Amino acid sequence: MSKEQNMAALQRQGEAIATGNLEALREVFAEDVVDHDPAPDQAPGPAGYIQFFGGLRTAFPDLAVSVDYLVTDDDNVAMAYTISGTHNGPLGGIPATGKKVKARGMQIARFKDGKIVERWGSSDELGILKQIGVIKE
Repeated sequence: MSKEQNMAALQRQGEAIATGNLEALREVFAEDVVDHDPAPDQAPGPAGYIQFFGGLRTAFPDLAVSVDYLVTDDDNVAMAYTISGTHNGPLGGIPATGKKVKARGMQIARFKDGKIVERWGSSDELGILKQIGVIKE
């Protein structure tokens, strides 16, 4: 597949997360996608991403993701991003605090036939927990 097709899939992912139309993630992730850094209790395949982003959007209904840096080749897309939002819903058993958060992260996605087949990623989870007051500095 081409860089353009991979970028189009990544764009669909971003739109699905931004709008809450998470079923569209089934068009982005292959059924047998391998996530090297899954969230705790994340289900396999596209359902796992629907579950994860559904929980994230519940915790942060105003969730926004901005891409800070992007590198592509014919099979891979790597990006640095910033997420922001207001903690207005439960986050893994942590009740809403109403606090705003901003955190950086990175993701590498390998594509085949226009879908993500392998993913590596990391977000500043510790920073988020500090910002909502769960962890004191």
